[in-house]
Amino acid sequence: MILSQEKNYLQLIYRLILTVIAFGFLTIIWPYISSVITMLIFAFLFSTILLPLVDHLESQIKSRALSVLIVTISLISAFIIFLKSFASGMLRQAREFSSQIETKGYAENLNSLAVRLELALKKHVNIPDIDSSNIVSKINDMVGDIIQNLVSLAGTIGGFIFTAIMVLIFTIILLANYHEFKKSLVQFIPNKYFEMGLRLIFNVEHQVSNYLQGQLLAASSVAIMSIIGLYILNATGANLTLVVFIGIIAGLANLIPLVGPFAGMLPAILVAVMNNIGSEAALSHQLFSTVPSPFYILDIILMFLIVQQIDNNLVTPILVGESVGIHPLVVMIALLIGGTLIGPLGMLLAVPATGILKVVGREIMFLTRNAHLL
Repeated sequence: MILSQEKNYLQLIYRLILTVIAFGFLTIIWPYISSVITMLIFAFLFSTILLPLVDHLESQIKSRALSVLIVTISLISAFIIFLKSFASGMLRQAREFSSQIETKGYAENLNSLAVRLELALKKHVNIPDIDSSNIVSKINDMVGDIIQNLVSLAGTIGGFIFTAIMVLIFTIILLANYHEFKKSLVQFIPNKYFEMGLRLIFNVEHQVSNYLQGQLLAASSVAIMSIIGLYILNATGANLTLVVFIGIIAGLANLIPLVGPFAGMLPAILVAVMNNIGSEAALSHQLFSTVPSPFYILDIILMFLIVQQIDNNLVTPILVGESVGIHPLVVMIALLIGGTLIGPLGMLLAVPATGILKVVGREIMFLTRNAHLL
């Protein structure tokens, strides 16, 4: 009995040492492999979402390669159409805003706005005199800096394009050989744990697929509701452009919990300010005819808050379900860890990764509790 306990202790110590060594090794090589791992994770997520579509198409045309090709070409075509439309819309918006900057009226409108803000602040706060002309000068300098910084985006865009191409290649490979990869994984399961291993793989695959598809549908619903809300604001005189694209950005940003709603809100506010500078009606607009809301800023914030409440309390619980729910505190911790390790991509991947770990942990606990049945 004593020898058996000593053997168990030695095995535990041995496993702990191996775990520490593996963690240390991973920490050392992580800076060199993080980008590749990130690409593979994205490819896995995309392939998990697209797998049911590819499988269904394969059952109809009896060709896996052709099914993957059709789905890939369709997605690339849709993305190119969206990107082309978005780029043309942004260029048109930039030209209109540039023409406003070059006109004398733009500077006068900025000066008028600065004076109004100065008077409004003095009514509520005891502050020294503000040089409104200096504010205008600083705003113009900021606009110039922003335009110059756009050039530096070229390198970032190039890196993004390379990453997108690699993720696409990995996704195609996973979709084309998904079931072969799965069979290869099953072969590593010992005979003693074969049935339990299959159950683990099935449950992880099923839960992750449902979670990702549910989140995608929830993001689509947020995009649609945002577009409808922005059109309603336009009907009241908000003068918003790029409505569809702002709605899509809001939907995509919604995939990042807690952060996404603000990312979707900011473009709408920016466009509203750009389009309504010089409009006396927009400057003096009031929300519900009582609360001052210059440039419809409060209206936009309220609209996005309503969309988020509908999504959080109705859409997401129905589409995603309670079985894959994650506590808000766990979400915040996961976002902080993901953002610290990988940055924005880590925040995007944090919740799906946490969902995967939750499912795997639950299945491992089940296996541990029922180990005596093996």
